[in-house]
Amino acid sequence: MNNDNQILKVRDLIVDFPIFGGIMQKKVDAVHAVRKVSFDLFKGETLGIVGESGSGKSTLGNSILNVLKLTAPDVHIDGEIFLNINDVSVDILNLEKSKMKQYRKHIQMIFQDPYSSLNPRMLVKDIVKESLDINSILTESQKMEKVFWLLDKVGLSSEQSSRYPHEFSGGQRQRIGIARALATEPEIIIADEPVSALDVSIQAQIINLMMDLQKEFKLSILFIAHDLSVVKHISDRVGVMNLGELVEINKTSDIFNNPMHSYTKELLRAIPEPDPEGREERKKSRLSIK
Repeated sequence: MNNDNQILKVRDLIVDFPIFGGIMQKKVDAVHAVRKVSFDLFKGETLGIVGESGSGKSTLGNSILNVLKLTAPDVHIDGEIFLNINDVSVDILNLEKSKMKQYRKHIQMIFQDPYSSLNPRMLVKDIVKESLDINSILTESQKMEKVFWLLDKVGLSSEQSSRYPHEFSGGQRQRIGIARALATEPEIIIADEPVSALDVSIQAQIINLMMDLQKEFKLSILFIAHDLSVVKHISDRVGVMNLGELVEINKTSDIFNNPMHSYTKELLRAIPEPDPEGREERKKSRLSIK
């Protein structure tokens, strides 16, 4: 793709979590969660990141959002993450917390668990409005107008805005999370396994919603998942992670039809294939076991 359309550039990203031990709790080792990962994200594209649990996918997403040090102060992070906004390139990885605030609105996250990612004590309208309170200069009435507009975009009504998260299904809660992510009008959405906690029938609805919103708002999406069939459906390109390394990145069709790395081939071989012709044989086998 044309580098003029590049919105995010990650170079040689390293993330190590220290392991402490002994009476004095000194550093004895480290978990190398991300190992010299480099890639580009382009405007309007969806880049899928796949790999097994523990491969470093979520750590990668949190590093780009620059929030790791808030939850793990001892983490060691090195490398560069350039955000290109309005023809200005900024290394957001090495920004101080106070300076990062003005750029964080450009990158928002949709979380994996729609149950724990929403404050159970807040009304839905306040959950969506919270980022507007922090990042916008709109009046209170303008904020509420935008909240209702966002909820409508994700398939919820203004009447539902005065309810609490526990009154909604998992799919509806994820819609609320998507509305919250869109409130600051971001250029980049990091979707960290956004459908893995949902029923299969609901997964398709959320994926289709994200694809529609991407076209409407011209979003760039980093879609983190372990479900290859979902990634194949939504992604323009796919990156494969294994033990913290990005072992392969290519167009989606090339990854699925002509994988180059041995680990990618193993992942693809692990995808269960439908076998309707073998249904009777499996049924007979189960009966014989009984």
